[in-house]
Amino acid sequence: MTQFREDAAAVADWVAGYLEDVRGRPVLARVEPGEIRAALPASPPERAEPFAAVLRDLDEVLLPGITHWNHPRFFAYFAVSGTEPGILAEFLTAALNVNAMLWRTSPAATELEEVAVDWVRQLLGLPEGLHGHIEDTASTSTLAALAAARGLRPGGAVLCSEHAHSSVDKAARLLGLPLRKLAADAEFRLRPDALAASLAEGEAAAVVATVGTTSTTSVDPVPAIAELCREAGAWLHVDAAYAGSAAVCQEHRWALAGVERADSLVVNPHKWLFTPIDCSVLYTARPGALREAFSLVPEYLRTSVEDVTNLMDYGPALGRRFRALKLWAVVRCYGREGLQALIREHVRLARLFASWIEETPGWAVVAPVPFSVVCFRRECSDEENEALLERVNATGEAYLSHTVLDGRYVLRLAVGHHRTTADDVRRAWELLQEL
Repeated sequence: MTQFREDAAAVADWVAGYLEDVRGRPVLARVEPGEIRAALPASPPERAEPFAAVLRDLDEVLLPGITHWNHPRFFAYFAVSGTEPGILAEFLTAALNVNAMLWRTSPAATELEEVAVDWVRQLLGLPEGLHGHIEDTASTSTLAALAAARGLRPGGAVLCSEHAHSSVDKAARLLGLPLRKLAADAEFRLRPDALAASLAEGEAAAVVATVGTTSTTSVDPVPAIAELCREAGAWLHVDAAYAGSAAVCQEHRWALAGVERADSLVVNPHKWLFTPIDCSVLYTARPGALREAFSLVPEYLRTSVEDVTNLMDYGPALGRRFRALKLWAVVRCYGREGLQALIREHVRLARLFASWIEETPGWAVVAPVPFSVVCFRRECSDEENEALLERVNATGEAYLSHTVLDGRYVLRLAVGHHRTTADDVRRAWELLQEL
């Protein structure tokens, strides 16, 4: 059993050492399928073990199978950078162990969530009066938004770009709604003319526009899309899970133009606001539609407290972690200026990397670089580009991912970790050239 003070001190030392040393670890795990499982006992222990044994096995058994998302040269997907204030707040969250389903079950958790999501609203320049709450991921936030839309127009289709996130597909499948994917333009943005034609074909329940698509971080033309949705009476959901955070900087606020006309909007602080996963904020101008979709109050959850927010009424989950604590801690400990400085540096580093690509014969940037993601490839076959990516990742020095654009295999570098430096980006470029 644990000796809590001693074990807590050991955990703090372990975490501090890990964060200090993570740059020296291979970014991508180097194990074979089943290797970790085979190294662990098949049956639970009969007698209690000390927590020190857990830390020992963390080092010896589990760490070789960890892909280090908190590594400064994790350039795959979108970085989920867990900063120190958020890590500490997660410790406190586990200690408090509250369930914020009702106001009464944890008034502080409910009201802090209302404050924290409103702080984010202000940081991003979003309009006043939005209801906001925290879900685990954008997949759940999108599911909640489309469930509200279905309640207003049952059976209607969901329309989105061919470059919309797969969570839209999954939500439509779960909700039993038909999904129609529409053509994008040369910069991988949803074409308003394609949307207009599809809306004319039949009744739509919802349209999903994306601010920062997963493959290229392209921004759909939300003002034009919002006008078409207004005319058709369709719910407009804006997926700004990644790029919405950039609006902390005034010069990137153009990306959220038109979202004031959206019915719902999702932004993920665990992507580019440096909050440990999971933390996704769903805003809506129509909270009543969410309540209609999700509010279900059995007798054992009824209380005499009125005029309060019960967060269970706005999404699919009943039990709710105290996620607001880590978001509040990160915003307090960085402030607007600290968040702006990190995002601006990441955008600068991505554009620096893109400039090296553009200046080098035999390489090409294949999509615009509005934020901190660069899509590029060598001017050779898809098979050679894929093999190059595998060789780079196998070094353990950096981890990049890929996508497919216009039928071509494309390499993808995403900057998003709070400790990433120009030297880290330069090393990724050196590896690409060397290999």
